[in-house]
Amino acid sequence: MSATAPLLRPGIRARLRLRRGRDRGYLVGASVVALTVILPLIALLVIALSGTSANWRHLAETILPEASRVTLLLMTGIAMLAGSVGVVTAWLVATFQFPGRRIFSWALVLPLAVPTYIAAYCFVEFLHFAGPVQTAIRSVFGFHSSRDYWFPEVRSLPGAIVILSSVLYPYVFLTVRMVFVMQGRKAGDVARTLGASPAAVFGKVLLPMARPAIAIGVALALMEAVNDIGAVEFLGVRTLTFAVYSTWLNRGDLAGATQIALFMLLVIVALVLVERFARRQQRFSIQRADRPQTGREHLAGWKAALAVLACFVPIAAGFGVPLLVLGDFAINRLDQLADPQLWQALRHTVTIAAATGFVTVAAGFAMAYGIRLTGSNRLASLVRVAALGYAVPGTVLAIGILIPLAAFDNAVDARMREWFGISTGLLLSGSGFAIVYACFVRFMAMGHGALESGFSKLSPHLDMAARTLGRGPGGALRQVLLPLMQPALLTAFLLVFVDASKELSATILLRPFDFETLATFVYAQTSRAAFEDGAIAALLIVLVGILPVVILNRSIVRETERG
Repeated sequence: MSATAPLLRPGIRARLRLRRGRDRGYLVGASVVALTVILPLIALLVIALSGTSANWRHLAETILPEASRVTLLLMTGIAMLAGSVGVVTAWLVATFQFPGRRIFSWALVLPLAVPTYIAAYCFVEFLHFAGPVQTAIRSVFGFHSSRDYWFPEVRSLPGAIVILSSVLYPYVFLTVRMVFVMQGRKAGDVARTLGASPAAVFGKVLLPMARPAIAIGVALALMEAVNDIGAVEFLGVRTLTFAVYSTWLNRGDLAGATQIALFMLLVIVALVLVERFARRQQRFSIQRADRPQTGREHLAGWKAALAVLACFVPIAAGFGVPLLVLGDFAINRLDQLADPQLWQALRHTVTIAAATGFVTVAAGFAMAYGIRLTGSNRLASLVRVAALGYAVPGTVLAIGILIPLAAFDNAVDARMREWFGISTGLLLSGSGFAIVYACFVRFMAMGHGALESGFSKLSPHLDMAARTLGRGPGGALRQVLLPLMQPALLTAFLLVFVDASKELSATILLRPFDFETLATFVYAQTSRAAFEDGAIAALLIVLVGILPVVILNRSIVRETERG
């Protein structure tokens, strides 16, 4: 053995050098991606430190207490309502058989195509004094004015919780349903054979098992809620995001706005860490089934009626109400279909969303494959750093992105003036690149998460088998892994595409002059109290999001049912 060892050492050293070189290559690439994500955060920190202590004291005494209270109440309400709706509906369609279950299984995802700000505008139109609901109440009971009866105020904090939850619950529904379908029914069958009732199975078996998935879904919903600016401004709810927007644009205090932004980031990260610490001892394994799942339990009578009602109400609220209001306004404004600005805004929306999807999927795939190939802990740490972007609202990102891009543009312009006597103007900060960059930073964690989940389903033995057949890492990737990863690639792209097409907060602040997307088009009409004039554009946003959402849902259902 000692005689053969020296003969093996040169080959071992060569392989180790090759592996170290490959590791360094992926680490460098991951470092570049992570740097592009955290660069806006670094810029925010620099700007915040430029503010005075007196400025911070003023914010802490006058703005932060109330804005923090409202934001925490909003997040708590959405976590409870959206979480409850998502978990209950996922449990019903995954566990029971009742009339319309197959339709509800995909229709429950449709509210995901409705942006939060459009939902807010539509709910206010639907529920205000001249809307169909209050008109029907006055007609039925003979009331003549609002003083004759009580009706809840829509433009309030409780109203914001209900409205935002109605379009954000699908995040919880999607993640929890996957757990219930892949593992929950088997665990439920075992518990039922031991004499547990359906309620006991749900409360003592399924809910603890689904807690990580619930946490992920609720976190996604809360990130979207915190990022919102259009809905909370329209509903009169002064959150921290609104405070950032107002402090910067209305008061001209950029340093103060960045200080509020960093405070928001610390709060969000703290909440995520607290939740992870609370379930640090919990471990659940979701495995592929060795045999087909047993049949769903059939519901009949009043139980079936309750199940249908529980699934119908969220769809009617999150998708039916916006579609009804937008359709009513759009019918009376079909002449806007001839407006070239509308179609230009549609082209801009699709272009920005598609570009963001491709860039995000490419970067996320490179990082996920790098971790799989090298098993590097440093690379995994860089990925976790890059994932912070999703915790940063679009308004906050806009501040952090404008500064480095403007500095780059000014530096290039100064050098070109000095060397060639010409001015380059705004190269990056004055183009759609800034919007794509902001969406990439926000949604990179989402795209990478979908791809990482896809890689986790592929056995490492596939790579090894390809290598024994003479394929290198590139050949194994092209001929073996990429074909198998197509569903995950499609899922990642569609997730990013849908969210990028709805993005409003960053687009408002970063868009070039005379550059409209469908989101900013609707926002402009609403800002001048003419939401009905933006109904066609709002309906187009929903229609753009419906097809990707349906395709995404079908892909997830197919994967989970097979699993």
